[in-house]
Amino acid sequence: MEKVREYTLAWLEDPEVFEVNREEAHSDHLFYEKEEETALGREMPLRQSLNGIWKFAYAVCPDERQERFYEDGYPIDRFGEIEVPGHIQMQGYDRCQYINTMYPWDGQEELRPPHISREYNPVGSYVKEFHVNQGLRGKRTYISFQGVETAFYVWLNGTFLGYSEDSFTPAEFEVTELLRDGVNRLCVEVYKRSSASWLEDQDFWRFSGIFRDVYLYAVPMIHVRDLFFRGTLDESYRDGRFALCAKMTGKLHGTVELRLEDRDGKIVCSERKEVQDTVEWSGEITHVHSWSGEDPYLYDLYLYVYGEDGTLREIVKEEVGFRTFEMKDGIMCLNGKRLIFRGVNRHEFSMTKGRAVGEEEMLWDIRFMKRHNINAVRTSHYPNQTLWYRLCDRYGIYLIDETNLESHGSWQKMGAVEPSWNVPGSLPEWQECVLDRAKSMFERDKNHPSILIWSCGNESYAGEDILNMAEFFRKADPTRLVHYEGVFWNREFDQTSDMESRMYAKPADIEEYLKNDPAKPYISCEYMHAMGNSCGGMHLYTELEDRYEKYQGGFIWDYIDQSVLHINDQGEKVLTYGGDHDDRATDYEFCGNGIVFADRKETPKAQEVKALYAPIRLKVSKKGVLIENRNCFAGTEQYHFICRVLRDGEETFRTVIKADVPPLGEGFAAISFPEPDRDGEYVYEVSARLSERTLWAEEGFEIAFGQAAERKIENAETPENTGRTSGRGKLEVVHGDVNIGVKGERFHVMFSMSEGGIASLCYDGVEYITRTPKLTFWRASTDNDRGAGYGYDRAVWMTAGMFAKKAECETEETDDGIRVKFFWKLPEPLGVKVSVTYTVSEDGTIRTELFYPGVQGAAEIPAFGMEFRLKERYSGFRYYGLGPEENYIDRKEGARLGIFQSTAAENMTPYLMPQECGNRTGTRWLEVSDGQGRGLRFQAEDRPFESSVLPYSSYEIEQAVHQEELPNIHYTWVRILACQMGVGGDDSWGAPVHSQYLLPSEQEQRIAFTIQRL
Repeated sequence: MEKVREYTLAWLEDPEVFEVNREEAHSDHLFYEKEEETALGREMPLRQSLNGIWKFAYAVCPDERQERFYEDGYPIDRFGEIEVPGHIQMQGYDRCQYINTMYPWDGQEELRPPHISREYNPVGSYVKEFHVNQGLRGKRTYISFQGVETAFYVWLNGTFLGYSEDSFTPAEFEVTELLRDGVNRLCVEVYKRSSASWLEDQDFWRFSGIFRDVYLYAVPMIHVRDLFFRGTLDESYRDGRFALCAKMTGKLHGTVELRLEDRDGKIVCSERKEVQDTVEWSGEITHVHSWSGEDPYLYDLYLYVYGEDGTLREIVKEEVGFRTFEMKDGIMCLNGKRLIFRGVNRHEFSMTKGRAVGEEEMLWDIRFMKRHNINAVRTSHYPNQTLWYRLCDRYGIYLIDETNLESHGSWQKMGAVEPSWNVPGSLPEWQECVLDRAKSMFERDKNHPSILIWSCGNESYAGEDILNMAEFFRKADPTRLVHYEGVFWNREFDQTSDMESRMYAKPADIEEYLKNDPAKPYISCEYMHAMGNSCGGMHLYTELEDRYEKYQGGFIWDYIDQSVLHINDQGEKVLTYGGDHDDRATDYEFCGNGIVFADRKETPKAQEVKALYAPIRLKVSKKGVLIENRNCFAGTEQYHFICRVLRDGEETFRTVIKADVPPLGEGFAAISFPEPDRDGEYVYEVSARLSERTLWAEEGFEIAFGQAAERKIENAETPENTGRTSGRGKLEVVHGDVNIGVKGERFHVMFSMSEGGIASLCYDGVEYITRTPKLTFWRASTDNDRGAGYGYDRAVWMTAGMFAKKAECETEETDDGIRVKFFWKLPEPLGVKVSVTYTVSEDGTIRTELFYPGVQGAAEIPAFGMEFRLKERYSGFRYYGLGPEENYIDRKEGARLGIFQSTAAENMTPYLMPQECGNRTGTRWLEVSDGQGRGLRFQAEDRPFESSVLPYSSYEIEQAVHQEELPNIHYTWVRILACQMGVGGDDSWGAPVHSQYLLPSEQEQRIAFTIQRL
């Protein structure tokens, strides 16, 4: 076909022009000229990287660009520099902009598809000069751009090469005739906006530039241009079948030999055929070792291409797998077994490089996922770098591979469905470009066994264009299923998706669907919106696995916070979100949805995900453990089980057992736990650990755990059990006009009648109180609280503790000690009285009891308890309760009962927007100290309390919108709570916390604990 050598900017606004001179998409297989080169892995001698520093000029719009910079000899001495791969906006040009569903020009310009701005369309003019490596010379040569956002023109040595759109699949152009000896000049003109921008309205930062690898590659005289390997299983799921199609180019004379080797290098199939345009093989492998996420077994496929004279011309090496993914009786099955997707959505993201992630980040991500029992990823919402698929093949991750398509802002406005100008819809002018996106993804990725499902894109409503994408996938590849959630909004196109897929459906809604004998199985392609302090109530979703066969899991939104590291106006290096770069329109901190922070540190939410996604469940009792193996293919022989007994958090017994429970089976393993021999709380714990090292974890790494607890109490009134002595003894009471003092051996406590509480608490001459402890009914708002409008509904509770009015005070001197009782009247319209009672014992223990009688007609209470403002130095804490990470009443499935320690600063979880954090449920006792043995102990009396130790008050946290805005630390804030409401997480824009995890205002609340010296 004749190449186009003239270009026009009119292509930028024409949806029917999405490529010019671009090579046809093909598989991403590796190829070499010599057999010894196959050991190089991804390092292909026939590939020459053009990554690195390029010359660069920036313009805010096309009219201001260096229009003829591509001409041979054009002076570029005044150009700046930029790194490739990388985004323009991450390297000092343009500005970063984060936005969710709106189009980024909303409120700036009135535009409709396919038009783009003439005033703001940043242009990057890139120039790279290079010499061609010796190994590539004299061969047919191509240039490959693995990812350029959003549209680009390219020239080589002054000649126009071509044009391409689709930011996330390769664009390749042949350069054989244009290369020259000596210096070659490559020029690329990248546009931030084009008609393609209407199709790339994903929830992410709106970057542009050459953000993936650029390289030259040459092909041998006879070349396998494309191959498609389909490895499946027979009806018994025992033997393997394969079909291989190789498309050849070059001098088509010679032979090509197929060789298939197992992991040990044993040849399991070999066959040679004559070279033709298309060469096909098929065969069977008896007792094949199938591929699954639990056992990602790969075979090495080799194609040896020989010339007419018998000379070896090319070797193709590809890792392939055998597995069957199918719909059986309305259930998605892998190798005959019902599959549960325990997944996450994953953006490619780095806080310093944006979407230009490298191998280091990918390896960290996939190891994190395997270590947290995540078995599936949806490539939201675009094809990822090809290395990611290779890693998923090797490590064992199931993939939904998603087409680069999202036109959210064209049909959903302010939450309402209004598709009057939706693209692509059923518009014929958009049909070919979206089909091209599907084809480009499919052709590149089709050989990866980790891909089980093709996705037509995300949140683009529905229509003939997307339906035709689904039909393309089905025709091209019957070995996989097709996904598209958007048909939920328009059932006329229900046949687009093979499964029922929804976003942020509540557990009750999902259950309603499943109860009605649906034709399609169900997955949540997005659920558990992990924004800020979230993921509460996740177990309500995972429990559906056991009740409904057609519930097949879901994908948490999402994996990593999309936060950009930036130096702010104060010179601080900080993590930023939308709006921090003066970007408008924006959706601010809505980019902070990860179970991993942007710096790739785990969030506390990951603790819950790991537990609920665990491949085995351990139900522990005093007699042993019931092991439920949820693996489809792997038995429990890969684990050993560490069995422990803890008395009041301290280990008293340990043993190790093995248990062989088959896949999807269960078995009971008896354990000879010793009988309790003295009073205390006994915890029986079983932990499943890896017996051998894997690609992703060391031997001994914990996969899952289970606990059971019981309390042995025979002498309930002993000081050991109560944590205090009774009796007034030698206490001295000092009656002042304003204060009541209580003195004992080595302690002094003073109650202020005017302030209404403890004004002084001294042990061994050290003062611990800075201000009178205060009632609290509030917590710093979480992202979910704000999204659900809880601030409006519950504002009265924020001021309830802050402005409570001291009413009366009662004092009583008894044989048990000195009792001081304060009554606090809450501000109107609440008006109710809350009591706080202190009882001082001879040893200096202060029993504290709070009682709230309930209020009719008010909104639910965020929290109820007391806040202590201590000096900053008392920042270390140790506690016996649920941990080690923060947990809440609706997010504690992954927490375990034990003794843990931390500091106030470490406990301040760095969510993008500061919010409630650091809470621990089930606290039996909490010790706060200065690191030198001085401090206070708070001990639950009749039932555990909730607690947190932080460097800031809930009100300070409430006011900050960035972590760096929090004030210098001056205090340690200790919160002792009867309870607080759950954090929720069904979504972050209106979903309430589930009712069982709320605190009704009319319900009485009581908490009793003691305060004593360490």
